[in-house]
Amino acid sequence: MAGAAADPQADSRRFHGNVIARADDSAKQAELEVLDYTVIRTNWVEATMRPDRLLARVERGLAGTTSYALVPHADLVREGLNTLISTNQFKNGNHIEVEGTVFKILEFQHVKPGKGGAFVRTKLRRAADGAVIDRTFRAGEKFRPIHTEARKMQFLYADGTDAHFMDGETFEQIALPESSVQEPLKYIKPNETVDMLYIDGSPADIQLSASVELEVTHTEPGVRGDTASGGGSKPATLETGATVNVPLFVNIGDRIKVDTRSGSYMSRA
Repeated sequence: MAGAAADPQADSRRFHGNVIARADDSAKQAELEVLDYTVIRTNWVEATMRPDRLLARVERGLAGTTSYALVPHADLVREGLNTLISTNQFKNGNHIEVEGTVFKILEFQHVKPGKGGAFVRTKLRRAADGAVIDRTFRAGEKFRPIHTEARKMQFLYADGTDAHFMDGETFEQIALPESSVQEPLKYIKPNETVDMLYIDGSPADIQLSASVELEVTHTEPGVRGDTASGGGSKPATLETGATVNVPLFVNIGDRIKVDTRSGSYMSRA
C-alpha cells in the first residue's frame, strides 16, 4: 500500500493488539505507509487513556481527528514517546516499566569498569506497594516510558492501612496503600491539597515540592549560648509526626524548612 491513502477499513484483524505510534504529520504518515503500515485517525486522549475503545472503533472502521499508525505485533507507544527510553536518559523521579512492573527511579549511577561492559546501578521504588529495590542494568538498555499525570487531591487521613484522598471538584474519594506513599505522608497535613500522580491512568504516588515548611511540636529545649552558627543537632518532631534532626537552637513552635528528598533540615522558615 506504499503511497496509497490510509484505509481505516483495511483488514481489521491486523489491528488486534497493535501499537499506536505518533504520526501527526504528512511526512511521517507517508513514511509509515511506505513501510506497509495502515494509518488511521484518532486523538491523543483516546490513544493514551482508552486504547481499548480505540481498537474497538478501529474494528468498526470509523475515523477520528489526529493521524496515528497501527503497527502490527507490538505494544502501546504513547504520544511523544515513539521510541523506548534508554539508561542514558534516566532522571531521578522518572517512571519506567521493568518486566511488566512500573518503578520510580530514586537514584542511579553510571559505571564504566576497567574490564567488561558499562552498566547502571539503580535504586527503584515499585509503584504498586512502595517497595524499594536495587537493580543493575546494561548501559543502553531500553524500557517502555510511562505516561504520568498530576491531579489536585485533598489528603483526608491515613488509617494505618490506606491513605485516603478526595478530588475537590468531583468529591470522589480514593485510597492508596499507606506503605506506597509512606515517605511523602511524612510532610503532609490532613486536609492539605497535594498533587496526586497518576501512572497510566491510575493513582499511584504523591508529588511533593522540593521543600516544605512545618512547625516543630516537640524537641528538647535549647541550651543558652546555642546560636544559628553553633554546632550539634537534636531530634525534633514536626506537626505531621515526622522526625528530623535540627540544630540545637531550634525550639518548640519554630517553623522550619525541610528538604523532602532527603528529609534533612534546611533552615528556619
